[in-house]
Amino acid sequence: MHVGIGRLARSGQSGEIRSMTARIRKLLDDLGETFWLLPALLVLTGVLVALGLIALDRSSVVPRWLLEDWLYDGGATGARTLLGAIASSTIGVAGTVFSITIAALSLAAGQMGPRLLRNFTRDRGNQLTLGAFLGTFSYALVVLRSVRTENEGAFVPHLSLSVGIVLAFACVFTLVYFVGHMAGRINVDTVIELVSEEVGSTIRRLTTNKRQPAPPPNGIWAEAMWVADARRGYLQQLDEHGLASWAAEHNTSVRLLVRPGHYIFPGAPVAVVTPPVEGVEAAIRDATALGSQRVSSADLEFAIRQLVEVAVRALSPGINDPHTAMSVLDRLGAALCDIEPLQLRNGVHLRDNRVVLMVPNLEYDGLLDTMFHMIRQSAASNAAVLIRMLEVLTAVVSCERDQDRMDSLQRHADLIVGDARRNIGTPQDVKDVEKHHARFVVMREAGPLGQFSGHSDGAGPNTSARRSNHSQRSSAG
Repeated sequence: MHVGIGRLARSGQSGEIRSMTARIRKLLDDLGETFWLLPALLVLTGVLVALGLIALDRSSVVPRWLLEDWLYDGGATGARTLLGAIASSTIGVAGTVFSITIAALSLAAGQMGPRLLRNFTRDRGNQLTLGAFLGTFSYALVVLRSVRTENEGAFVPHLSLSVGIVLAFACVFTLVYFVGHMAGRINVDTVIELVSEEVGSTIRRLTTNKRQPAPPPNGIWAEAMWVADARRGYLQQLDEHGLASWAAEHNTSVRLLVRPGHYIFPGAPVAVVTPPVEGVEAAIRDATALGSQRVSSADLEFAIRQLVEVAVRALSPGINDPHTAMSVLDRLGAALCDIEPLQLRNGVHLRDNRVVLMVPNLEYDGLLDTMFHMIRQSAASNAAVLIRMLEVLTAVVSCERDQDRMDSLQRHADLIVGDARRNIGTPQDVKDVEKHHARFVVMREAGPLGQFSGHSDGAGPNTSARRSNHSQRSSAG
């Protein structure tokens, strides 16, 4: 059976959800990604503050002692000259700030990949700097239009002019901050650290320390109705709890075939439901939000791919920067160590001990593939990078206790040494890679103390005991 999301659900259906959670999340993410929002708010703030201070100047509530000792006490001609200088200089510097930002974006796109441009456009420091200059410019213009000479009515907003001078000095300090801030932001190590922090925050959102419910047997979906989607785009946000509650209310089970980060093809199946119920197409539409690009807030794989892209570009012949690739590998290893005590969510949602919703999950195997496949393939003939990959895997396996995860780490270590044997022409380099692979095996089999046992394969008589002691110490920690 099949139903299309493109058609409208019947009116009057009971229990149809009206949740806008996914769309609200998408809207908030979109606003967070925009470059113009904070500068626009600062421009509006500058206009409103100017109007408010002008009103205070007109009301004569400013103490005379403050006016004589601290505030601007010049005439209308001098006030106009001063405000004109502030306005012209701030808008000129704002153009310079914008030019520097564009140059930094071009550099980042060429060396670190266009998908990392979002780290510059959403950077609050860049937005604040541009907004400070534009807000001061707007403030100066609004105050300037209120100045009157004696022939025009003799009004000089002393308080507003004094605040304008303070804002001009603040813009000077902001410019100094911006130069240092931008110099740090275009540093590749800084960019790697920022993206790795984003990976860490995504891991904290998408993992759990609770035991996950077991998925139901695939046989229950044999007679299910499949649901197609007429839309197209990347699935950016998914309201899992809202959709699970809807399915529980309608006594049905929904299994999505896509997860955040997947591209939705028009007319392709996106879910199956059993037993079939009316309104499931509207429920799925309300619980999902699509966009033209992937976002990392609900997509761990995309967040990791941003780091991987930096490493792959660094290994390209045009850049040839293996040290950057090694820095990326270090961050990927740290992310895997963060995951060690946690579980990746399996996407199974229960209500009253019944499965009401299943969402495809990113498994540990797939996570490792995303992290290491492209880097390994790009560094197949680079012994230094392959050795660093083995060192990272050795560090990860030293803190990992799950057997299935260690098997996955072993698979990637074997792929690395296999690529080295096929692609590296220097025998000594191949031996170095094999030596680090042997250290990985020892670490997996015998733990940190295995390197002192004298058994390169980790198969000493006390291997099990050493591994047990290692596990106990890790659990106690």
